Amino acid sequence: MPQARPTDSSSLRVCLKYMNSTNHLVTLSLISFLAMTIVAAPHTQLQFLLLEQSLLIFVSVLLFISAAYLVSRPRAVYLVDFACHVPPPALQAPTRILEDNIRRCAIFDEPAKEFQIKVFTRSGLGDETYLPEALHCLQPCHSMAVAREETEQVIFAALDALFKNTSVDPRDIGILVVNCSLFNPVPSLSAVIVNRYKLRNEIRSFNLGGMGCSAGVIAVDLVRDLLQVNCSTYAVVVSTENITRNWYLGRRRSMLITNCLFRLGGSAVLLSNRPADRRRAKYRLAHVVRTHRGADDEAYGCIYQDQDDDGIVGVSLSKNLIEVAGGALKENMTALGPLVLPVRDKLLFLANLVAKKLFKQNTEPYTPDFKRAFEHFCVHAGGRAVIDEVEKKLKLRPVDVEASRMALHRFGNTSSSSIWYELAYTEAKGRVRKGDRVWQVAFGSGFKCNSAVWQALRHVKPSPEGPWADCIHRYPVQN
Repeated sequence: MPQARPTDSSSLRVCLKYMNSTNHLVTLSLISFLAMTIVAAPHTQLQFLLLEQSLLIFVSVLLFISAAYLVSRPRAVYLVDFACHVPPPALQAPTRILEDNIRRCAIFDEPAKEFQIKVFTRSGLGDETYLPEALHCLQPCHSMAVAREETEQVIFAALDALFKNTSVDPRDIGILVVNCSLFNPVPSLSAVIVNRYKLRNEIRSFNLGGMGCSAGVIAVDLVRDLLQVNCSTYAVVVSTENITRNWYLGRRRSMLITNCLFRLGGSAVLLSNRPADRRRAKYRLAHVVRTHRGADDEAYGCIYQDQDDDGIVGVSLSKNLIEVAGGALKENMTALGPLVLPVRDKLLFLANLVAKKLFKQNTEPYTPDFKRAFEHFCVHAGGRAVIDEVEKKLKLRPVDVEASRMALHRFGNTSSSSIWYELAYTEAKGRVRKGDRVWQVAFGSGFKCNSAVWQALRHVKPSPEGPWADCIHRYPVQN
């Protein structure tokens, strides 16, 4: 069985327990030594002298232990703000126009046209999603230059909004992580950003590719680790996917589905470990849990890039995607549960496990109520079926998956950035209060299920000119 990646929080708890026990041992030893010194001293003057020395030793050791604890404890990671790209209205792709373009497109045969039109009507996407300019033509352009232009427009717009809203000088950024699964040009996307914004020469920059829609959480996890070894640092995570380069023009149905679900979008997130940023930050990162079902061949081939019989490259989504996603979610829940669930649910889970293993009782597996651990859910908007499966597995209410369904309806599947459009929706509705916990869960190729848990540091207001600013009053809609 695949094993969950050990979280820093669990290992840190062990370290802190060890440190606490060590502190107690040193304290007791010093007290014992102090008492023995006072009793054994034959003269009053000597007693005071030894007492003075013992107190000095005690204070010195206590200060040393305190300093060691402060240095070794994990640095808090704050989410200062984030921005999601909203393309211009001219790039909107209403379903009726898409259907008309597909019917008129000579590249697709009749079965491929009918299949895509059928999926459009069931996808859960509305008429305000966006496609890049190259795909509004009857003969889509797939050139590298056009694809790069699309990605740069998305990334630059998101970063411009982020820097404007946070008033952070780009030259103060110490860490940059860019994730784009299927488009990895040379120069890299991180190099393009560094050159555009004149970032510092010694910046630590990374590109994550081939990790699918869950790469946004992986990028956050990478930044969290980097912020533990770099003090007083800003970090930026950019998440996007290229649509132009990956629009499929063949006949295989498992690849045509991506045309019907994926849409233009991207996000930029500013993270910090600077203590001064706690006062203005929106959230604190509580946990990141990553699970990977790579040992399962069926799961491995659930989402993959392939070539059809005509040599046309595309992303294939297998029929067992929903089943695999449900299994991956279960594994992620198993790893995340002990970190976030209340004691009651942990005891019920243990009792269910004992009943099944020791007493061989034929009882259904106990599914903890994660609504007791989280106030808000941001489930990756991969498609209507994915959201339905998560809602069923976790026994969520319609309001719990409202942000996911509305993000799918308004923006479509924007890959790794979808969880940020969903969090922006929850903020725009004014639902995030101080102390609330947000669970972002995303699925990706490999097959991966990754979770990020955030705790609100204040009553969170939506960022200026956010993705829902001009339309939140119209949502939710029937989807």
